[in-house]
Order: sequence, then structure tokens, then C-alpha cells
Amino acid sequence: MKKLLILSTAMTTVGFSASAAELAVISWGGAYETSQVEAYNKPFAAEKGVTVNMLAADNPATQIKAMVEAGNVTIDVADVELSDAVRLCDEGALEVIDHAALPAGVDGTPAADDFIDGALASECAVANIVWSTVAAYDNTKVAGASTIADFFDTTKYPGKRGLRKGAKANLEMALMADGVPAAEVYDVLSTPEGVDRAFAKLDTIKGDVVWWEAGAQPPQLLADGEVVMSTAYNGRIFAAAVGEGKPFSIIWDGQIMDFDLFVVPKGAPNKDLAMEYIAFATDSQRLADQSKYISYGPARKSSAALVGMYQDGKTEMGPHMPTSPEALKNALVNDFEFWADRDVELNERFNAWLAAN
Repeated sequence: MKKLLILSTAMTTVGFSASAAELAVISWGGAYETSQVEAYNKPFAAEKGVTVNMLAADNPATQIKAMVEAGNVTIDVADVELSDAVRLCDEGALEVIDHAALPAGVDGTPAADDFIDGALASECAVANIVWSTVAAYDNTKVAGASTIADFFDTTKYPGKRGLRKGAKANLEMALMADGVPAAEVYDVLSTPEGVDRAFAKLDTIKGDVVWWEAGAQPPQLLADGEVVMSTAYNGRIFAAAVGEGKPFSIIWDGQIMDFDLFVVPKGAPNKDLAMEYIAFATDSQRLADQSKYISYGPARKSSAALVGMYQDGKTEMGPHMPTSPEALKNALVNDFEFWADRDVELNERFNAWLAAN
């Protein structure tokens, strides 16, 4: 994996400078970055005769928001989560993307009908992958875990747990572990009693949690033995288990599915080239090509038939996707509208909870 380059708000004053023949793309680092470089950046650079510079951050949305507010945008394309795309678009921090200009599917289906539901939910964004937050464990230290409730059961499965440092996903998983059906999670979480219930469930493991912030951290925490279970992005666990031979297993029960999307920050120095990049990277074949490197599902329907083997030439990627039949048995789709409206409020509650004894 590539070394993660953490960008700070210092980039708002001393940033990456892109010329007309260069494109600056910011994403999440690690195995995910590798998949984008191989499937999108290298072929785009070769076809267009440009240089694509890849940068990484714990959350690219934070960086582009700071740049736009400072009036010094040095990034052309950013990969962000759906709730961030919706929020930033509403705030006027993103350029509008003409979805009608996106290429048709490889089977001729117009883009508007070829992208899966929700992939074009924001006028400022185009989805590239379906990914999920899952629970995962070291199968040399844990045996028999199969549900999200098992993740929260430190009596039956003792040991440290890794959790992302934030409210999103943790609250949903806590409710599902406490017996709330996936279909009812956001109804429950929309009430004060539901929020209290989620935090009460998190209380049961709070003393055993190691917090992570970057996607590359959970596999490392597991590999180093700092935790025996961790929430993680499914593609990171796949890359470690299949790509590197680590003894890691995924608990698909209670997974939270989401999109990652390409956006163009308002005032991007190479706006037109950025739009070309997004159209190129989100065609049927490129999205299918990405799945050779990581187990994230393509955001286009027509890409599904093009998904084949992992880069090792022997691992069928279909069963490792969050959209596989086994993975979908008790899956929750992230409610981006809920988080676009409640993100600040619930993270303030989360930070207060975290700071309390």
C-alpha cells in the first residue's frame, strides 16, 4: 500500500499547484488509492497526455471545504462520501456536474438509467463505488463470530475493539447489535430515545475501544494485535486478507453500505479537465477495472457483467462484494439525508460522550 499522506488545512495557504497539463485528485489513500491509480489515473494520463497527481487525506471533504472557504483551491477532483457530497453541494462548495454528459453504459444504456439508485443523487457528484463499513476480526484469535451483536459481546469474545472515531456507522451498528432491525434503524435514531439507546450500547464496550481515523488503520490494528475485532472498510480487509494473506474475516451481518463519489471543488484550477476525468473514470469498463484491485462494487449496472478476477488471477471478486447475496442478508444502506441533516448535532454528542469518564 502507498504511504498515506495526511493533508492539513495548511494546504489552504501552501498547496499543491496544478498546471493546465496536470490534474490534482484527492482520495483516501491505501489500497483504495491504488485501485484508483491503476484503473483511472494511469489510463487517463496516457490517453490525455496529462499528469495525474494523487493525494490522500483522512477525509477529503474536510480539505476541500477548507480550501473553498479560504478561496485557495488547489484540488481538481475529490473522492468523498455521499452525505458530504450532499452537504457541500448545498453549501455551494462544489461545481455542478452535467450528468447528461456522462457516457452511456457499455450496453448503450443512458447514464441516468445505468447508474444504480442513489449514485447520481447530488447534482454535484457522480458515484464510482459501493462500499461498506463492516466488522472484521483476526480469525486466529476469534472463532465463530458471525453477527454484529458478537462484535459488541466482549464476554463471549474478549479483547479490544477498533471503532472509527465519529458518530456515523457506530450509532447504526450499536442499534443493530441491540436488536433493532436494519429497516428500522433510522426511524429509531431519529428520536432522542433512539440516540440514547445507541450510546448506551456503545457504553458497553467503551472501555475496550481503540479509536481509528484513517481507513488504513484497522487492518494494521488487527495485524499488530492491538485489537481482535474492528470496524473497517470492507475493501481494506479484503486487500489485507486476500492481497497480503492476513488471517482476517469479515462479519457481513450489520454492514452499512454507502457510496463514494467524485466531486469538483468550486474554483478548481482545472475544472474542464476534472469533468473529463470524472466522465472517463466512471464509464462501465473503468469501474469494472477498479474491482480487479479492491472489493468495492461498481456504481453502474452495466459494469457488473465486466467484473472478473482479482489481480491475482484466481480470486473471483463477486462473492467479496458488499452487494453479494450473502452480504445483503442483513445490510443497512446509509441514509445520506439523515446524516446531511444530523451530522453536526450527533458528532457533538459523540465528542461529548467520548470525553466523559
